[in-house]
Amino acid sequence: MSLMKTYKRYNLNFVEGNGVFLIEKNGEKYLDFVAGVAVNALGHSNSELVNVIKNQASKLIHISNLYYDDNQLSLANKLVNLSGFSSVFFTNSGTESIEGALKIAKKYGKNKGKDKIIYMNQSFHGRTLGALSVTGQVKYQKDFTPLIDAVIPVNFNDIEDLQNKMNNEISAVIVEPIQGEGGINEISNEFLNEIRSLCDFYDSLLIFDEVQAGVGRTGKFFAFENYNIKPDIIAMAKGLGGGVPIGALIANKKADILTYSDHGCTFGGNPLVTAVGNKVVDIVSDKDFLNQVTIKGNYLIKQLNNLMIEFDFIKKIKGKGLMIGVEIDTDKIDIKDIIETAITNKLLIIGAGSNTIRLVPPLNVTIKEIDLFIKLFEKTLKSCS
Repeated sequence: MSLMKTYKRYNLNFVEGNGVFLIEKNGEKYLDFVAGVAVNALGHSNSELVNVIKNQASKLIHISNLYYDDNQLSLANKLVNLSGFSSVFFTNSGTESIEGALKIAKKYGKNKGKDKIIYMNQSFHGRTLGALSVTGQVKYQKDFTPLIDAVIPVNFNDIEDLQNKMNNEISAVIVEPIQGEGGINEISNEFLNEIRSLCDFYDSLLIFDEVQAGVGRTGKFFAFENYNIKPDIIAMAKGLGGGVPIGALIANKKADILTYSDHGCTFGGNPLVTAVGNKVVDIVSDKDFLNQVTIKGNYLIKQLNNLMIEFDFIKKIKGKGLMIGVEIDTDKIDIKDIIETAITNKLLIIGAGSNTIRLVPPLNVTIKEIDLFIKLFEKTLKSCS
C-alpha cells in the first residue's frame, strides 16, 4: 500500500454517491450519516453544486491571490454580511483557519504584553503544530512535543478554572461552541458569557472554532447565533464547500489586523472553491432551510430518546441541530463494535471522544431517511446487546 498509515481505514471503497447514500465498488448502498465528517452539507453529488463545478471549471480554476476574482469577493461579502464582521481570509481547511486565528492572536498581543492563549481540555482544533498546541487531547500531541509554548488549558465549562487562569497576559481564548472530536459537548451559556466578559475586561480576543459546528450544522448559519454573545474571530471550513476544500477566517474590526506579508495561502479562495462556496451559502443561509435543520434535528433527537428507553447502555443524547451525539456506557458496550456492526448493516457512523457516537448527516437529509437511520441503528444496537 502506497498510502501513509495515518488512517485506520475500513475495508470499503466507495465509487459513487447520491444524496445521503454512498455506493461501494461492489454495488452495495450505504446510508451515510458521516457526510465526510460534516463536510458534505448538501449530500453527495448535489446537482446544484455539480453544475457550479462544471461551469466554473470550464472558465477558471486558479489564478492565485495576486489578483481579484468575483467569486471570492462575492463569498467574502456574503460571510461579512451574515456575520456582521469586518473581513475574511480564505484557507483550504479548518486547521489552516485555526492557524490564521492564532497568528492574529499573537500579533494582537505582541505589543501589549499578552503572549498567552487559553484553550479547552477535550478540544480539537487540528493537526498542524499551532492547532495541535491548543488541542486539549494528549493522545494527539504526545509524539510531537515540544509544541508552541505559552498556551494554557482550562476545563471546559468550568467557570472557576477559567477565572483562575485568565489575566492580563492572555491574548486570546479559543473555544468550540460544541466540541466535535471531544464528544459533542456543548458549551454552557454561563461559561461562554464568562469567557466573553473576561475577554472584554482583559482586552483579549475570543476565537470561535466553528469548523464543524458552523454553516448551518446547529440550525443557525453561524453557531455563535445560538448564544447571546459574538466572538472576535470565527474559524470555518468543512460544510462551507459542500465537499470541495475551502475554509475561512472571519475577523471583526478589533481583530482585523493582518496586513501585507503577514499571512498567505496559495490555493485559498480560488475561483472554483469560492464559486461552490457561494452556492452553499445561498442554500444553507436561507431561513426556511435552517428551520428545517432544526426541525429534523429535533425529530432525530426524539427518535434517539426513544431508543435510550430500549437500550440501557445509551446514557445521553446531546448536541444541537444535526450535530448530535449518542453517549454510550462503555463499561457495557464498545463504541468500535457499534460502528463496525453498523457497517455490516450498511450504515455509516463515527465516534467522537471515547464514549460517543457522532451523527452529522447532510443538512438536507429527509425525515424518511432519518427513519431509515433509526431502523438500521436500532438493528445495530440489538446485534451489539
